[in-house]
Amino acid sequence: MDVKLYDEEFDDFKIFCLEGVDDIETEETSKLFPFFEHLALNKGITNVYQPCDSFEGFEESISNLLFHDKNFREYQIIYLVFNGQDHNIEIDGYYYSLEEISELFQGRLTDKIIHFSNTKCLDLEEETFQYFLDVTGAKAVSGYVKNAPILSTILDQHFFELAREFDDPVELVETLFEKHYNLCVKMGFRLYY
Repeated sequence: MDVKLYDEEFDDFKIFCLEGVDDIETEETSKLFPFFEHLALNKGITNVYQPCDSFEGFEESISNLLFHDKNFREYQIIYLVFNGQDHNIEIDGYYYSLEEISELFQGRLTDKIIHFSNTKCLDLEEETFQYFLDVTGAKAVSGYVKNAPILSTILDQHFFELAREFDDPVELVETLFEKHYNLCVKMGFRLYY
């Protein structure tokens, strides 16, 4: 495997991933590990992965991220891999609205993008995404409106790379669509800001 050197100016770009799993105790290895390994080794994108199997575990992970992780300000993207529809995510068989989730972050996500994998369809009305952005302070929320037969990591990788390069959400999305138009359309990529 070739390891590509990356530009040091991006050393402070990190991704935090929280994935919903059935049972932390019995879960073998996440399907995301090869993806994260690829991001770290070939793209120079540092990432932290945390599984959770209950809402309490979700809250604890968010609390640890916000209040105890010394690298928190370097996380540019909070990557959420949960099942769900519209403005709800599923954790341990229960649905929680984005409004409920936004309360956990309460103004602490300034300059961060919350990105959902395509395991959760993200087709939001303006009122919902605006509330989420206002409460969390996030720069943007992004994800996919279509369920694809494959996990969205193929497009997520390009999105993460461009997010490292472009701070402006409009420029980021325009560049993503210029470079990967077919994937963006087929998967229904959306970014709300």
